[in-house]
Amino acid sequence: MTTRSEKFDAHRRERADVATVTTAEDGILAPVAVLSSTPAPAGVLSEQDGKLEIGLFEIDSDIALRRMVVHNPSPKGTVLFLHGFPETLYAWKDISLALAEDYEIHAFDWPGYGLSSRPAVERFSYAPKDYARVLNDYIAKADIDTSKLTIYATDIGALPALLLALEKPDIAQALIVGDFAPFDRPAYMYESLQMLKAGPAMDQVRAILNKNRDEILENTFTRGLPEQAHFKVSREFKDDMSRGWSHGAMTTADAFSHYYSHFTRDQDQFESQMTRLNTPVKVVWGEKDLYINKEMGVEFAKKAGAELTLLSGIGHFPHLQNPKQTIDEVRASFT
Repeated sequence: MTTRSEKFDAHRRERADVATVTTAEDGILAPVAVLSSTPAPAGVLSEQDGKLEIGLFEIDSDIALRRMVVHNPSPKGTVLFLHGFPETLYAWKDISLALAEDYEIHAFDWPGYGLSSRPAVERFSYAPKDYARVLNDYIAKADIDTSKLTIYATDIGALPALLLALEKPDIAQALIVGDFAPFDRPAYMYESLQMLKAGPAMDQVRAILNKNRDEILENTFTRGLPEQAHFKVSREFKDDMSRGWSHGAMTTADAFSHYYSHFTRDQDQFESQMTRLNTPVKVVWGEKDLYINKEMGVEFAKKAGAELTLLSGIGHFPHLQNPKQTIDEVRASFT
């Protein structure tokens, strides 16, 4: 049986001599696989509903996370899903139930999202580094065996996972990340996201996000995709995002804005230290991502020596547009 240290050693060797492949579409050099975008159902089994628990989980005196756990009496491992903006843990419900046959599944709402706590910014900054601490505390308090843990993190959830991995290489046996901004490359980002990063426009964009909640929840997931590639998210998920948007004294848009106010600092810290990254990483990216250009994923994968899978025809939310692909990626991480 391969030991944990042997896996890390193999990962380091792979990073040293990872092969590059030229994509036919744009000639960018990176370790790339381009997959079909044909959507497939998540394969939810209704009889598994009894295994699913959703409730509050205290992290410290300021923060209680709403979490979802799908139990398995004899799991092959544990999967922890980390959502992005404007999502909640319900983004992962169907996928979690589909994977529950073999794994124990965890997901939670980040502080500022869903029904998790929203402490004042004087006590919690909502920075990626703070989210990394929350992630570390959750894993410890939930008593998750990190030697059998895969973390799947997208959008705002990915940088905190990677920042934690810099400090704790054994935090997971595998990280799957994608459609996020590991580096300070505004040119690769959607215009409104660029404006959130600095300057007086930050407050203006934040106000627009708050004003346009309903439009965001209706159109964010398919914006930039051709009509034939549009997909629906469940009413349960939409209602949960809407209900949680203004939960407490801070809106989800406010939390997102606070995250971005510290984003450049934490991106720069990660990039300056990423040679220390030894946790095995797989990068999965929507080739049609409107919000974070695929070139960001290509650069990150190349610098990290990580395998990159570009999903043809997929946008910023691969787990919603083609949940079967997410399920397959998770299963592959345990082989």
